[in-house]
Amino acid sequence: MMAALGGKLTKRLVENLGAGRHGDGAGLYLVVDPSGARRWVVRVTVKGQKNRKGAPLRTDFGLGGADVVTLNQARERALEYRRMAKSGLNPRFNAKREVPTFEELARQVHIDRLPTWKNPKHGQQWLNTLRDYAFPKIGRMPVDSIGTPEVLMCLSPIWTEKHETARRLAQRLKTVLDVGKSQGFREGENPVTAVKEAGVLPKVKAKVVHHDAMPWREVPAFYAELEGRTATAAKALQFTILSACRTSEVLGMTWPEVDLEARLWTIPAERMKTGVVHRVPLTDEMLRILEPMGAMASEYVFEGQKRHKPLSNMSMLMLMRRMGRGDYTVHGFRSSFRDWAAEEAGAPREVAEAALAHQIGSEVERAYARSDLLERRRDLMEWWDKMVSCRGANSLG
Repeated sequence: MMAALGGKLTKRLVENLGAGRHGDGAGLYLVVDPSGARRWVVRVTVKGQKNRKGAPLRTDFGLGGADVVTLNQARERALEYRRMAKSGLNPRFNAKREVPTFEELARQVHIDRLPTWKNPKHGQQWLNTLRDYAFPKIGRMPVDSIGTPEVLMCLSPIWTEKHETARRLAQRLKTVLDVGKSQGFREGENPVTAVKEAGVLPKVKAKVVHHDAMPWREVPAFYAELEGRTATAAKALQFTILSACRTSEVLGMTWPEVDLEARLWTIPAERMKTGVVHRVPLTDEMLRILEPMGAMASEYVFEGQKRHKPLSNMSMLMLMRRMGRGDYTVHGFRSSFRDWAAEEAGAPREVAEAALAHQIGSEVERAYARSDLLERRRDLMEWWDKMVSCRGANSLG
């Protein structure tokens, strides 16, 4: 049995080192991204070969993610690459490549694509779907041995019962297998595509998901109940109702996004479902809720149980259940607002939709309609504020 190779790094260091490039010695590095993703890289100089500038050919090679390739495996692979380079062989064309298992490749794809997701939560959801429904069945199989039977093995059990999850799983299976082909580990058609085109799985009629909305005429009484509660979740829910924003937008709200003097909350594009900056006019009632929140001196406006961390995304829903309103959802208040805007306020469609940060019309229409109708929305939100908090009339008059 081969003795373990030595170096500067240890298993504990590999797991805990911060962002940066950390040398193990002899050209092997652990690269830790700001996201926390960890991967191995080896730098070699190929004997007798020159780069475009005539200098010795020095190049880096990826050896895989540190969650898949152990420290000793990385050292052994690095030694193999250095031996080839020393003998004048470029590892890019001469290294013996072991076919990775599906799980190994999937985890590497996850690491490589982390920077492309809006936030780490999305990236973790991507991997969790594979972890729960694919890894137990095909995770240990070499990626070149996966065909339509294996794909069906993953999809069939959940295709009708959890169709949306199965649809996402199919997309992620396809992505991993496409990457496997691009890296030379697979040949031929992607089996996920073959399954889709063959129509071997039953057609599932998509269910329309309704967000159970509280009728807008009941909102003022509920709002008054919330006023009697001091918990941060109650204040966050009040603000959510008044702003007609999504739960994630309110809970992720930070003080630098708020301009109290201009009475404006600007949500950055990366936090919006549409990927477009959204400006929310702040009403008198919203400002009244925000004022005491500032005393907490937290990064987040609505701080949770942990310092400088936001409330849990379930906190407002659980509060509603404790108040006996579990038949409604937090998201449903957006519908309550939209119904009021149409039925009672008589607001123009484009103004009401802009208040909800909905994109309407074609791309051409949106290109010409550059205004976000802020001032018209400000008037609408002031009337909603007065109706909800019982401070004024119920219509635009």
